[in-house]
Amino acid sequence: MSEPKKLNMPLDDAEIARLRAGDAVHLSGTMYTARDAAHQRLMTLIEAGEELPIELVGQVIYYCGPTPAPPGRPIGAAGPTTSYRMDDFAPELYRLGLRGSIGKGNRSARVRSALRAYGGIYFVATGGAGALLSEAIKAAEIVAYEDLGTEAIRRLQVEDFPVIVGYDAHGGSAFVGEQDMSGGGVQ
Repeated sequence: MSEPKKLNMPLDDAEIARLRAGDAVHLSGTMYTARDAAHQRLMTLIEAGEELPIELVGQVIYYCGPTPAPPGRPIGAAGPTTSYRMDDFAPELYRLGLRGSIGKGNRSARVRSALRAYGGIYFVATGGAGALLSEAIKAAEIVAYEDLGTEAIRRLQVEDFPVIVGYDAHGGSAFVGEQDMSGGGVQ
């Protein structure tokens, strides 16, 4: 297996264009957490034409609701949640400049089309490994919707956060048995 590609966030279009489904990647820099409830609130602001509490352009959202931080740690276990629950919201966020999301499981055809249309990427993190993944998180702070508790939006500073490219910006899929939308056949 080749060495993981190292990327710094926020992501730029050239970096995203070089990634292919199945690539191992280590992400470093700033990303945000958001789950169902936070996404619903973001969409309400978008529909009202109001300013969002986070910048989307070039950013990555991690579908995660971390556990409370133990003493001496910035965060508790921080594993991915099932991504399809955000599929109704993701295309609009990608249209507005979001460049990556991280979760577990496959995505709808609508999300995959949005990735191709807007140059986005979907990363997969290992489910059930929240304690291990939290080791890559160096700092965490709530930046919006504190009342949502674990589902509040957090800004994370990460170093070598391990992910796999699930869907690339060209329509490629790392999911076995799914149609590869890049024209490369079935994965």
